[in-house]
Amino acid sequence: MPQTMFDDPDGTLAMLRNSVAGFAAQSPGAKILRERRAARKDLDQSIWNGMAEAGWLGLSLPEAMGGSGLGLREQAVLSEALGRELITEPLAQLAVFAGTLVAAFPDNAEVQRLGQGIADGSLIVSPLWQGRDAGRASAVMKRSGNSLLLSGDYHFVSAPRSATEFLVVAESDEGTALASVGAKSEGVSVSLRPSVDGNQIGSITLSGVEISGERVIASGPDVDGALARAIEVTRLALAAELAGIASRALEITVGYTRNRVQFGKPIASFQAVQHRLVDMWGDAEFACAAVVNAAETAVSGKGKDATLATLAAKARAGDAAVSVARRSVHLHGAMGFTDECDIGLYLKRAINLNATLGQPEKLRLQFVALERAA
Repeated sequence: MPQTMFDDPDGTLAMLRNSVAGFAAQSPGAKILRERRAARKDLDQSIWNGMAEAGWLGLSLPEAMGGSGLGLREQAVLSEALGRELITEPLAQLAVFAGTLVAAFPDNAEVQRLGQGIADGSLIVSPLWQGRDAGRASAVMKRSGNSLLLSGDYHFVSAPRSATEFLVVAESDEGTALASVGAKSEGVSVSLRPSVDGNQIGSITLSGVEISGERVIASGPDVDGALARAIEVTRLALAAELAGIASRALEITVGYTRNRVQFGKPIASFQAVQHRLVDMWGDAEFACAAVVNAAETAVSGKGKDATLATLAAKARAGDAAVSVARRSVHLHGAMGFTDECDIGLYLKRAINLNATLGQPEKLRLQFVALERAA
């Protein structure tokens, strides 16, 4: 079946894949998702703690912050494996995005506290930066005496109820600022709504939330660059997760069609079904190849080429995951539409991740604009 293929001389990537498979054997992704959905939780704390113990949350964080100091290849393999096993805790947003933002700045007490907390799971740090249109939120940070006041409306927030800290992007007199806010601070209001895949996504309003100067991590152009970098790295992680969803949905469907008998024969023996499965295999295979290309290009430090490759990978993997999962539901027949059938959960998860940090159409437009730029 399709899979991302990287050189793995020391077996690190195989170990990562095996660790996710072993974790899922004890805590099946589909089962945990249904339980969390029924309880209307935005995060399963026991699963999150297990992910921290496995070293997944600090995979790319520097060792000085308690992380593993690994790179984009390892992150791509981990995210792909999580997609395959339908482990839906928001690692991409709470660990990859937040971790990349925090690690971008010179080491200080606040950076160290947040980084170590992300890596060991003691802090759940949820980024606040998107507005209602999924672009940058219109939020401000103003000085008031010896304190700073934060105000703004944020949307598409991961784990807003479970978060212990918010990593806030706002405009200040010094330019774009990045600061941390305690989730229980006065002036923080949270609302939740269910997403397509059964997870909970939030909106946060900050109404004059007071913070000390020590909570400000950085301000100025460096924050804009760090935010762009965090978006790019997280898109790569999401692309890998989507590729994993596509590959696993195909694998499940191949197994089903081999066992489902119609007119005295397995439906996998019918030519029309075989053609459909081959098309699905091609989509999943190209998605995995696009993720590998993006990771390798980023590791080589090619700048603009890396950004283009990441945009292409997220767009292709998103289309592939939704298309493969949708056709998988169709090949499962009527049972594919029932909630008891796991294949429908793969489709819903693919739809949700496909929309995160840009639908394919939007990403392709960004690709064209960047490619044509001088």
